[in-house]
Amino acid sequence: MAEFFLESEHLIMRGWRSDDLDAFHAINNDPKVRETLGPLMTREQVADLIGRMQKLQAKDGCCFWALDRKSDDRLIGWCGMIRGSHAPILDKLEIGWRLGSDMWGNGYITEAAKTCIQWASLQYPDEQIWAITSENNRRSRAVMERLDMIYLPELDFDHPSVDPESDLLRHVTYCTERNQ
Repeated sequence: MAEFFLESEHLIMRGWRSDDLDAFHAINNDPKVRETLGPLMTREQVADLIGRMQKLQAKDGCCFWALDRKSDDRLIGWCGMIRGSHAPILDKLEIGWRLGSDMWGNGYITEAAKTCIQWASLQYPDEQIWAITSENNRRSRAVMERLDMIYLPELDFDHPSVDPESDLLRHVTYCTERNQ
């Protein structure tokens, strides 16, 4: 099976490799990045996360792919699609992203997410694309709005994987219109 590869003007989304661990751990160990995601991640947790993405790619043909900047082949984060793992997006096509804080403000996530949505519209033409984030994650919500996703306040929920005492517990749900 050929390795996954999806290209936009400035970026490449691709399957995960063993040499991605150090760069992705640095992103997931950045307090700015983790501010709206939860605690800093250990190297072992990041390795497990990459392994989970590799398994999802093999099983479903998609995952949150490694995101490289073309100009220097640097791993700058991830962007891609998975099947939602809990209500209200259980088994729905979920788009997600994460970017190193030194890359913020360059439009990379919006560019990558638009490319993923185009890919998904060809692969899954009858499905809406969903996104979730903590309600206080202004940056991700702004990306969702730039993608013309619709906020569905009736689907706000407490994330089952987040500590009930955390200010990240409450999550919001967005989706695309069908055949966007």
